[in-house]
This record gives sequence, structure tokens and C-alpha cells, in this order.
Amino acid sequence: MDDARLDLPFDEAGDDRPISVSALTSRIKALIEPGFDRVAVEGEVSNCRRWSSGHVYFTLKDASAAVRAVVFRLAARRLRFEIEDGMHVVARGRLSVYEVKGEYQLVCEAVDPHGLGALQAAFEQLKRRLSAEGLFDAARKRPLPVLPRRIGVVTSLDGAAVRDILRVLTARYPAARVVIRPARVQGDGAARDLVHGLDAVARLPEVDVVIIGRGGGSAEDLRAFNDEALARAIAACPVPVIAGVGHEVDFTIADLVADVRAATPSNAAELVVDRADNFRTRVGHAERRLARAIARAADARQQRADRLDSRLRHWPVGIMLRDRDCQELGLRLRQVMTGRIARVGARFDGLRRRLGERDVRRVTADLRTRIVSADGRLRGAVAARHQRALGRAREVAAKLDALSPLAVLGRGYAVCWNEARTSIIRSAQGVARGDAVRVTLADGELSCRVEKAGP
Repeated sequence: MDDARLDLPFDEAGDDRPISVSALTSRIKALIEPGFDRVAVEGEVSNCRRWSSGHVYFTLKDASAAVRAVVFRLAARRLRFEIEDGMHVVARGRLSVYEVKGEYQLVCEAVDPHGLGALQAAFEQLKRRLSAEGLFDAARKRPLPVLPRRIGVVTSLDGAAVRDILRVLTARYPAARVVIRPARVQGDGAARDLVHGLDAVARLPEVDVVIIGRGGGSAEDLRAFNDEALARAIAACPVPVIAGVGHEVDFTIADLVADVRAATPSNAAELVVDRADNFRTRVGHAERRLARAIARAADARQQRADRLDSRLRHWPVGIMLRDRDCQELGLRLRQVMTGRIARVGARFDGLRRRLGERDVRRVTADLRTRIVSADGRLRGAVAARHQRALGRAREVAAKLDALSPLAVLGRGYAVCWNEARTSIIRSAQGVARGDAVRVTLADGELSCRVEKAGP
């Protein structure tokens, strides 16, 4: 400080020769900047603003003082987190005097959160932003395919992750077709390479699911999987994405955005295989249930057929009984008619005798007329009664014939069952378009599908 005082534009004798503001500011700049070319300052961020040019301006303060600070565009691009008001940071750089306003400011080359790593701060900021946009919501997560035709894998060919994935898929799902898109998983440009690999695999035909990941590593090694562009590419992928990054304790942004998070790359392959195993297990259970249901239905149909066969055996006896009744009715009818004719004949004979006892010549014409009229009525009555009896006999015989189910089917009628043959369909309201039905004919059976049902 003694040397600085010697450089002042006036001496101890009180020489107060005036100088310009520019000269004074230049003197101050020459004094300050060389002495503070490398400095680290700790404080709280306030009034933080990011300009369209890419520069970041803020104030660094503590309980009793404040200093202006700036992070120019090139240095701001290297930051791994967003500077926000209220953050406690350590700014490293140099002091610079801004001569136009006569102010000094801290030109920051690097800014680190105090007590929290830059990677973790960037992770938390991106996590909050993407969560607010809904990229982590369970509602947008898609289920894994049951039997994927082709499985895409985006990872490094040099790591153990690809070997673990192929080992699991080969052992448990040999029918799977695997497409591997090599990509860098750490270092500069790794996130961009992963995004390109994910887009390339997702555009391939018949790819139903994509596995993206790598083996374990440090937070710096896993930085590519905390990239915002990769997170948005995973969310926009047209097929479900499984993220298997690091070990079970490692969590990345890719894990949170992916449709399914796997503890390890091999676990990601197991999740795909489990869906196929579960499907095959369900198919086996369904096959056994179907076989049991078919057996039960066949037994029930056989029992019903036996009952119907037993009932049909009695139909000839019933028909014989009905025929006997018809014969008895015909015999009784003939007896009634014969008795009626005999009575009428006896009456006619009595009348003839009475006529013989009288003068036939006087009443012949009148009696002849009456006799002819009575004879006509009698014959008409007898014929009508005879026809009614025959019609009744034919009606009874027709009813007996109609009661036979085989005769009904033989006349062109059919019985319509549901597909399981458990019930007869008696109304069009009992079926819908597309239902399968079975139709029993006099000779054989038809399997049909309903095209239209109406009243």
C-alpha cells in the first residue's frame, strides 16, 4: 500500500494539481487489477440476470458488503448449473475496473456452489424443471411390450453392459432380435451421441422397446445420462424406453424420464424377458383352463344327449298309444253312427207301419215330401258328423307328428345355440353383431357369425 500511495497524483506536501476522471480511473485500475488477478470470493447471489448475449450478471453479497460480478458467455457455457438468486457460491476470477461507470466488478472464470457439487446442483435444477413439465409423471409412462419383435440397445460396445444384456437375452429369450447402436457413454459429446443413437434405433422398423444404459461409475462418469437433451429424447421416443444406468444406488435424469427404470443393464434385459415369461405362463394356464372347460362342456353335452336319447326311445310307444286312442275313437264314432241310423231306421219303419194302417192314397203326396226332406237332412247330418270326426282324427295325428323334434327339423326348421352350446337363442336381442352361434339342422350342424341382429 505504501507503493500505491507514492503513485498518487499529489504528494504529502499537499500538491493538489487536478487530473481528469479518466486518469484517476486509469490509476485505480492499474492499482487494483494486478493485485487481484486471481481471487476466490464466497457469498450469496442476488439480482441475477442472463442476457441474450449469453453473459450472466449478478451481485455477490454477504451480511455487510456486496460486489458486482459477471460471467461472460464462454465461461457461462462451461458452468454445469444455472446460477440463481439465493444460491451460496464460491466465485473464482479476477477484479476488473469498469472505467465507463467508475465501478469495479468480479469477472468470474468459474462458479461453484458452496457445500454442493456443481454436478449435483445441475442435477437438482434439471430435475425440478423437467418434473414441473410432467416428464416424470407415471401417467405418461408406457407399459413394456409382451413379446417384442426387435429389441434396441444403445450403449458402448466396450463396456460390460452390452455383454450382460446379451447374456440375459440369449439365455432366457433366444427368439429375440437385438439391434445394438454403439454410443459413447461418458466424456465430451457422449450425451449427443446417445441422443443420436436413440433416435436411430427408434426409427428402425419392428423395434418395440429400447434399452439405454451403461455400467457403474462416478457422478462425473454418469454425467451424460443427466443431460437435458437426452431426457427429452427419451420422453419423445415412439417406443417404451428402459434405462439401466450404473448400479442400483445410482439415479440419473434418464432413469426418471424413462418408461421403466432398471437397477442395472442386466436387470433391464430381465425386465423385457419377464414380460415374455409371464405371457407364456398365462398362456399355459389359459390352455389348461380351456382344456378343463372343454372336458366339462363335453361331459355336460353327453349327459344331455343321453337324456334326450332316453326320452326319444319312448316316442314310438307314445305314438302307438295315440294311434290306439284314434282307433277307439273311430270305433266309438261308427258305433254311435250305427246306433243313430238304427234308431232312425226303426222310427222310419214305425212310421211306415203307421202309414200302412192309414189311407195311403190321401196322404201319400204329403208323406212322400216329408220323407224325402227328412232323409236329406239325415244324410247331411250323418255326412257332416262323419267329416268332423275324421278331421279331428287327422288334427290329433298332426299334433302328434308335430311333437317329434326330428319331424320339426326335417321340415326345414333349425335350433340356434350360443357358441358354447349352453343355451338356445330364442330372441334376436340375445345376440350382437360379431357373436358366434351354432345352428343344428336335421342333418349336421353349422357354425355361424352374426352380421346383423334386429327385431
